Amino acid sequence: MPADLVRDGVPCMLMRGGTSKGAYFLAADVPADPTARDDLMLRIMGSPDPAQIDGIGGAHPLTSKVAIVSRSAEPGVDLDYLFLQVVVDEPVVSHTQTCGNLLAGVGPFAVERGLIAAQGEQTSVRIRLVNTGDVATASFATADGMPVYDGETRIDGVPGTACPIDLSLSGGGPLLPTGEVVDTVAGHRVTLVDNGMPVVLMDGAEFGVTGAETPAELEARDEVRDEVERVRCAAGALFGLGDVCAQTVPKMFLLSAPRLGGAIGTRAFIPHRVHTSIGVLMAASVAAGIRIPGAVGSELARIDDAEATELEHPTGTFTARVSVGRDVDGAWRATSASLRTARKLFDGRVFPRPRI
Repeated sequence: MPADLVRDGVPCMLMRGGTSKGAYFLAADVPADPTARDDLMLRIMGSPDPAQIDGIGGAHPLTSKVAIVSRSAEPGVDLDYLFLQVVVDEPVVSHTQTCGNLLAGVGPFAVERGLIAAQGEQTSVRIRLVNTGDVATASFATADGMPVYDGETRIDGVPGTACPIDLSLSGGGPLLPTGEVVDTVAGHRVTLVDNGMPVVLMDGAEFGVTGAETPAELEARDEVRDEVERVRCAAGALFGLGDVCAQTVPKMFLLSAPRLGGAIGTRAFIPHRVHTSIGVLMAASVAAGIRIPGAVGSELARIDDAEATELEHPTGTFTARVSVGRDVDGAWRATSASLRTARKLFDGRVFPRPRI
């Protein structure tokens, strides 16, 4: 790394992955020490500041994200992907979760940087999600040794079209962290699910939410946000995450009956802002959870397909493909697949501000 990062900058690629946007770095280009690395990311993204005016963050959790990528030493795995959520208005960098949207850009980024070679017209890579230990497979088009970004695939929450990226993930742990289909947390019936992302499923009606509200309308309802946060803080220990009040997981879902012909209506708190759509791994967890008989939301859901689950969100629908079943010891487990797109936005050097 350059001795003077403020003067010389850091190699960085800005990419849209799914419905998120983030800064992608090679692990070799950033400090190995987590404290120094997190300090650098705060200075690059411009946190803490609600506008992130002195950095490249977009002043929203969906655009204040970082992917750090390297070759993997794990047998049968090509790449390691560490996700960092840089909090916008606090000096906090969270690595307790991963991000399935930025995951979509990891394979193309690795080809761009020469970590892996393109495999002809279609390239498939195995990616270890360092935050969770799960392993995903990403398949995407390549031509002349480079990723193809242009295509006809459209995903809700992103204008225009792009080249498709297929993602599949098989979680290693149990689907229900507590082993219970329903728990009572802070006085509310909830289902805790982890199919790549820890989420809490709640009945929107308990919070006076119909499912027709916009993100802005929900964010303006202090009593709803405060009560959702009270449940989230109490649920953290049940996931084995400890004190999560200063963290960005678990993600909180208010569920409602579908209104647009899908399987379920969703409004996601991530955790303090309301998602304008839905994250890939959040969708995988919600889709798996509502397929469990008796789980919160299962009675509201209309599921007509053996695997495809249409999740309604504020800007459209997301199709999550999950397979759910019980193993010999009775634990619920799931595998998932999804279709995303990604695009390289800018490649060059980013210059961190001198200090926080």
